[in-house]
Amino acid sequence: MVTVDSTTSVESLRSRLRGEVITPADAAYDRARGVWNAMIDKRPLLVVACAGVADVVTTVNFARENHLTLAVRGGGHNIAGYSTCDGGVVLDLSRMKGVRVDATNRTARAEAGVLWQELDHETQAFGLATVGGTVGDTGIAGLTLGGGFGWLSGKLGFTVDNLLSADLVLASGELVKVSAEHHSDLFWAIRGGSGNFGVVTSFEYSLHPVGPIITGGLVLHPLDRSVDMLKFYREFAKSVPDELTTVAALLTSPDGHKMAAMGVAYCGPIEDGARAVRAVKEFGTPAMDVIGPLPYVAQQSLFKDGFPPGLLNYWKADFIRELTDSYIDAAVNHYNVAPSPRSVMLWFPLSGAVTRVAPDATAYPHRSGIHAGVYSLWTDPTEDRQHIAWAREGFEIMRPVSLGGVYVNELGLDESDDRIRSAYGINYPRLARLKAKYDPDNLFRLNANILPA
Repeated sequence: MVTVDSTTSVESLRSRLRGEVITPADAAYDRARGVWNAMIDKRPLLVVACAGVADVVTTVNFARENHLTLAVRGGGHNIAGYSTCDGGVVLDLSRMKGVRVDATNRTARAEAGVLWQELDHETQAFGLATVGGTVGDTGIAGLTLGGGFGWLSGKLGFTVDNLLSADLVLASGELVKVSAEHHSDLFWAIRGGSGNFGVVTSFEYSLHPVGPIITGGLVLHPLDRSVDMLKFYREFAKSVPDELTTVAALLTSPDGHKMAAMGVAYCGPIEDGARAVRAVKEFGTPAMDVIGPLPYVAQQSLFKDGFPPGLLNYWKADFIRELTDSYIDAAVNHYNVAPSPRSVMLWFPLSGAVTRVAPDATAYPHRSGIHAGVYSLWTDPTEDRQHIAWAREGFEIMRPVSLGGVYVNELGLDESDDRIRSAYGINYPRLARLKAKYDPDNLFRLNANILPA
């Protein structure tokens, strides 16, 4: 077993890397061990900042041979803190930032340290995009491996539906290409199986003509109109065209007022988008209306200020069947007592293209219903108990309308084994068999873990 005092082993590792090995003795250690969620405070033995694929292979082999816990970090955004660990090795991909856009074939190859805002920057130079996250500093790696939904999902499906291939370092240290033609079983598994099967070093995505200008934005209504707004939204969201992706939320405005919001993004001609969102703009008397033509990258930044790094986060999420009257009433009452102005309740209906893919076509199974999230965000660690309790209570009011599943990327800090299994749904048995085939010793276990069958 390697320890901090095993300087020979650490120096040997350093000599085989192009990147950097950071230990508790280094000035950069505290920064290197930090992750997006400030509730997570782990002290790894080593942080290996990889410069390329060879460094990833070397680090995987080092952790396996020395029986060390291995955490893999892309953007570091994982809410449960799986991208770091105590006493083990953090394999940090954040310096691997290469992006190559093939505008002719409408594809992009991006390394695993790329963030969504960085990938959007490159693809939008050609008026192209793929389905990405709604918070720009989220890493492409974690979001893609968990399924991935965003503003283009109604028209283009999940991120995994737009993944063409990936380069994957297995637990054995072998580098393989996975696609529909190569290691198709692994290609199926990584499209929703989280980080259970290896370290993806690069992703190849299909791109689509999107932007640079789309119809998007949001409207805000006072909280005392939120019940009416959510009932309107419930009916409106049932009949939207594929091109229109929508979301509803309860949030607090920058000036401290609790509000109800509807967000929209139309993937198509501006004039068609204007017609598609007219009912949202005409409902009631919005306190703010910023729906209209805007850059796609601005649409991708709508939630950026609401989920900044460095805050304490505790999330609970589920899939629900409907926004019933009783659930709407309970949700509004619950948000009315939210203890933090940064906390949010959000509903993202699955519609259009995502619903027409079979649940077992990829490892990601949840393709119907409404993704519902209760996001508690705050700044003072002495207040942890009340903010955690608020999120848990918000989750409890979902139970009467629950579909019994959860988005794997929003599994929180204290989830049960049953909840983890529910993230993979009907695909769990097949995933467990593949886990036994490719990672029988469960080296890649810091994730929503699938136990080898």
